[in-house]
Amino acid sequence: MSKIAAIQMCSSHLVEANLATAAALIAEASAHGAQLIVLPENFAIMGLNETDKLAAREGFGEGRIQSFLSQQARQSHVWIVGGTIPVSCDDEMRVRAASLLFDDTGKCVARYDKIHLFDVAVSKNEIYRESDTIQPGSQIVTVDTPFGKLGMAVCYDVRFPELFRCMFNEGANIITLPSAFTVRTGAAHWEVLTRSRAIENFCYLIGAGQGGTHTSGRSTYGHSIIVEPWGTIAAIRNNADSGLIYADIDLARQQEIRNSIPVARHQRIFFDINDLRRVNS
Repeated sequence: MSKIAAIQMCSSHLVEANLATAAALIAEASAHGAQLIVLPENFAIMGLNETDKLAAREGFGEGRIQSFLSQQARQSHVWIVGGTIPVSCDDEMRVRAASLLFDDTGKCVARYDKIHLFDVAVSKNEIYRESDTIQPGSQIVTVDTPFGKLGMAVCYDVRFPELFRCMFNEGANIITLPSAFTVRTGAAHWEVLTRSRAIENFCYLIGAGQGGTHTSGRSTYGHSIIVEPWGTIAAIRNNADSGLIYADIDLARQQEIRNSIPVARHQRIFFDINDLRRVNS
């Protein structure tokens, strides 16, 4: 079995302060035996306004935040899912919300750009328009790791089960979900959505969240969660405080579950990944 950890943070607009907090939590997780560590969405910067991320953006494969993630993975000998960071794209007014996976040598081995953007009116006074500053991705990502095949998703993606089924069909054992859920939607939907995506695909789901009131005044739900393939909650942080949760991955037990209810064999409806490419072209 392998030990995994999800980090919960209350990131601010100050990148260096956020990196220092993340470093301390990564060190703590490593000291407790975690081999795979997942950071939350926007772990390096939660700006005072939505355009702050543009000033903090980095070219893929370079920059302070990516160097930090590589160094942390290498020195702690752990695999790290770097939440999301702002990565440059072909639109000067927007960035990609990139979730990067680093192996235990510090090499970036996978990149997933958030596909589904949070353009919603949670209430009359709480409106979000991620597409104003973020360009959507168009690639589904799964990658082989020592812990099993890992699929990558981000926050609002959890409301689109077809993405998770595509990762399941590509062999995913584990799905990572860095997030920054609002308090209202989190209280209503976070647990049921994460458990549903785990159950539907008999996958481990690691939901690492932002939690608390940020320097911008925005509040996020926290309640980071690790769900087992049967839908059992292996670990949950039942608050919005910064900290860690842990669980073990048992691939043998996962295979027993998948053998007992063989949804892969019974599946009759399949999604065409080319549909995604057409939508985002």
